[in-house]
Amino acid sequence: MSKVILDMSMSLDGFIAGANVGKEYPMGVNGEDLHTWIFSTPKDKVDADVEREMFAKTGAVILGNRTFEVGVDLWGDVPFPVPSFVLTHKKRETLIKKSGTFTFVTDGIESALQQAQAVAGDKDVRLMGADIAQQFLSAGLIDEIQINHVPILLGDGVRLFDLGMKNIQLEKDRVLDSPHATHIHYRVLKGGS
Repeated sequence: MSKVILDMSMSLDGFIAGANVGKEYPMGVNGEDLHTWIFSTPKDKVDADVEREMFAKTGAVILGNRTFEVGVDLWGDVPFPVPSFVLTHKKRETLIKKSGTFTFVTDGIESALQQAQAVAGDKDVRLMGADIAQQFLSAGLIDEIQINHVPILLGDGVRLFDLGMKNIQLEKDRVLDSPHATHIHYRVLKGGS
């Protein structure tokens, strides 16, 4: 069975995107700085290994409508070369891209997860977007969290963790460091584990 993975780049002050996310700034103002570990040239070996693992293990993606709307033109394709499921309130036909499809899900996170796991097989279901991450965390549906901590302070933007969330226990099981990011991997402890 596939695992549900939350994998986000985050500033030291807790932002996963800069302020004013929209078509003009898909990652928010200065938000692209959160992804220097992916786009740097030459790429650090640690960062390259983390990115390679992320792509190799991803079997499906679940994202929110806002992430889809601001990202689809930027990506020009699906964000990963796998089926993607967009949680939305608007019914739409499946959008076929070169490397995968966008299926629009209007009946909640459990339905999106069932559909994503059905196509992911034994690979992971990866989440994209703060709102989607918070919904899945609150529902207890995330198995692992990878935070790629980037040494910047954005000062404003989109926070990953809503301060009103319930207590969620994590177990750190890997830390990899590069000049561009510290990659911290956690297992989500469930049922008082």
